[in-house]
Amino acid sequence: MPLPVTDVEIPRSTGRLLDLLEIVLAEQSCNLTTAATKAELTPTTALRHLRALEGRGYLERDTNGDFSVGPTMMRLAASMRNTAALEQLIGAAQPHLDSLAKATGESTYLAVSDGRRATYVATAESDRAIRHVGGVGQIVGLSGTAIGEALDSPGTLVARTGAVEPDIAALSLSVGRYSKLEVALSVIGPSQRFNAKARKQAGKQLSESVDAVQQALGIDREAVAS
Repeated sequence: MPLPVTDVEIPRSTGRLLDLLEIVLAEQSCNLTTAATKAELTPTTALRHLRALEGRGYLERDTNGDFSVGPTMMRLAASMRNTAALEQLIGAAQPHLDSLAKATGESTYLAVSDGRRATYVATAESDRAIRHVGGVGQIVGLSGTAIGEALDSPGTLVARTGAVEPDIAALSLSVGRYSKLEVALSVIGPSQRFNAKARKQAGKQLSESVDAVQQALGIDREAVAS
């Protein structure tokens, strides 16, 4: 869904272009129909913008007509110095995501937010047959979601059911700000199993994991909660 304009009025054509770029990057490989539907555009309009992105190398199109990241975007990503900070964040959090998934029996996620949307940058899947599966790069809205509410209320455990997907419950807690991004950890599972009692226990384990990640990254816990 297109992002809302906040404090800066974005030209409609620019907003559409950026929406489509973010959609393709999140999907990793995306056809015209999917991109147009997610951007709430007609295929004709979407194709015009996608071709512009393709022409500048931000996207590329394969023989099936699917769009994916292009050489220009890869070059720009390689030149970004802050990728080292993201790698450090993921490296510090991954062991705790793994142990948290094992302790709770549910899938766990590390998400970063730019204040508009959140993106999963690391995960640890539950080993149960029925589990929540969300991939690295998946984008999650902030309005009404556990991640969004947790980032708005640092230090507060937030639980939501059905906010993003039906029959799915999520528990999130803010880690704080690292580099230029707001960070949160989440535990997510089927709501029938991941009920209030299970979330209460998982909340303690999630809090311990967040404490450990904050300590590893040198984030002041009291400053986050204040």
